[in-house]
Amino acid sequence: MGPPAAETSSFMADFLRHSGGVAIIDGGLATELERHGADLNDPLWSAKCLLSSPHLVRKVHLDYLEAGADIIITASYQATIQGFEAKGFSSGESEALLRKSVEIACEARDIYYGRCREGSSDGDTDGRVLKQRCILVAASIGSYGAYLADGSEYSGNYGDAVTLETLKDFHRRRVQILAESGADLIAFETVPNKVEAQAYAELLEEEDKKIPAWFSFNSKDGINVVSGDSLLECAAIAEACKNVVAVGINCTPPRFIHGLILSIKKVTTKPILIYPNSGESYDGDQKEWVQNTGVSDQDFVSYVNKWCEIGAALVGGCCRTTPNTIRAIYGILSNRSALSS
Repeated sequence: MGPPAAETSSFMADFLRHSGGVAIIDGGLATELERHGADLNDPLWSAKCLLSSPHLVRKVHLDYLEAGADIIITASYQATIQGFEAKGFSSGESEALLRKSVEIACEARDIYYGRCREGSSDGDTDGRVLKQRCILVAASIGSYGAYLADGSEYSGNYGDAVTLETLKDFHRRRVQILAESGADLIAFETVPNKVEAQAYAELLEEEDKKIPAWFSFNSKDGINVVSGDSLLECAAIAEACKNVVAVGINCTPPRFIHGLILSIKKVTTKPILIYPNSGESYDGDQKEWVQNTGVSDQDFVSYVNKWCEIGAALVGGCCRTTPNTIRAIYGILSNRSALSS
């Protein structure tokens, strides 16, 4: 029960039809890994666990599948060949770690399907969702700013020295490896500016990659992407790229999502995906989340119906959201589809 075999153009439409019109993306990875005891105080962030504790990564993926997620995103957001090499790994070892992020997610999916066969044929057991369904593995690619590990993915300000060609050279090998890793699609996440979106689009087209991709931007004002570039111009780049099967927003406070969906709808016909953070603010100097600045899971999911009504087709969570958040989204969407049928 992998993804429906289809050309890139109908890939997401087919998947969404199998998912009942709206698909659920998983939630935050790093904070869940920390909750299970991982130490992520490292420039590699959650990618560090690919080395030190792959079993924890697999456990978090499984937790999200059992909470009802239809798409799990690999632990490769911060995993760059350049970042691994800076830690003393060879390029071969670095490439193997990228592939490993996808292998771990695929293993989690296989284990989950096994549990579905053993468990009840359909529905919940001990609050776990054990439901045979189409599940996608999305290989995460974080921005150039994520590799810098200085918070610049939240500003998108890379300076004049970083050009379109710099970014294409930086991402090229990682895109090649993840495109051939066995993942179902590539998730270009937290894209902070227009030039990086352009770099991704050109890489996908020049390399003639057949793999589907999504582009997900972030915003801190609810109007533009974080660099100040126009969201409409950024989304238009995604719209024009034939590999891109969905476009949307991640790692952005929930209160901004409604307006951002309406903006994206002006320029795209592609499915819209949204996986906001919990709304908590991050202190880049202290490198920690500011407590009690976010919304509760109840508040978070109270937005979900509205987002779907105005056009969101894929919904999940980003930083600081948990399997409980995803389980709550699953509950809301299950009720919604029961009402509409």
